[in-house]
Amino acid sequence: MNKTCLIIDDEPLAINVIKNYLDQIENFELISSFSNAIDGLNFLKNNTVDVIFLDINMPVLDGINFIKSLEEPPLLIITSAYDEFAIETYELDVLDYLVKPIEFPRFMKALNKVEKRFNIINKVPLEKTKERLFIFVKIDKKKMKKIFLDEILVIESLKDYLKINTLTGRYIVHSTLTDFTDLLPSRDFIRIHRSYTVAIDKIDAIEGNSVEIEGLRYVIGRSYIDDVKQKILNSSI
Repeated sequence: MNKTCLIIDDEPLAINVIKNYLDQIENFELISSFSNAIDGLNFLKNNTVDVIFLDINMPVLDGINFIKSLEEPPLLIITSAYDEFAIETYELDVLDYLVKPIEFPRFMKALNKVEKRFNIINKVPLEKTKERLFIFVKIDKKKMKKIFLDEILVIESLKDYLKINTLTGRYIVHSTLTDFTDLLPSRDFIRIHRSYTVAIDKIDAIEGNSVEIEGLRYVIGRSYIDDVKQKILNSSI
């Protein structure tokens, strides 16, 4: 299924870069592009799109206030030369934040997020949808990263740090596995080892004393194995 796209950016070069990238990718169709947010708003009054590639620093109406003016925004991907707006835009449920100049592999990663979000949406009937839970984690001295809980695969202990593996990336966080696991809903996550906490719905298989997630195996600790197997089996339909 094609995803319709709109570009809003006051830099012609930036528009051309995204156009060229989209031309190389199947299932993404560029509908239109505008050099200012006002024209973009007028277009959206009579048209709908699936994805907007949006700059932040624009005259008259900037990208952040553009987002706030939308009653039912589509998926939003920020394309900015500055990274200081990342936290503010993530609080507005922006799907991704691309810093210019945008390399093609990083652009593809953003589109993969779009595909995964669409897969999630299409698997759940509209009347059964609910607000997605998320958590903000500090991934460096200044940056707070928004992570949706339904994208987490495995949290791995690295002594005083954690590696959080998600559907869209990996992040290093200063925390203990016990403290972080306590923040997660116990119905959705389970500790299987002193070094691993996993998302129950991401487990693809159980074999012996290990679980398989995204093609990788994780050992279940001896003291955890009975509780893990019971909880996983009880969560099955």
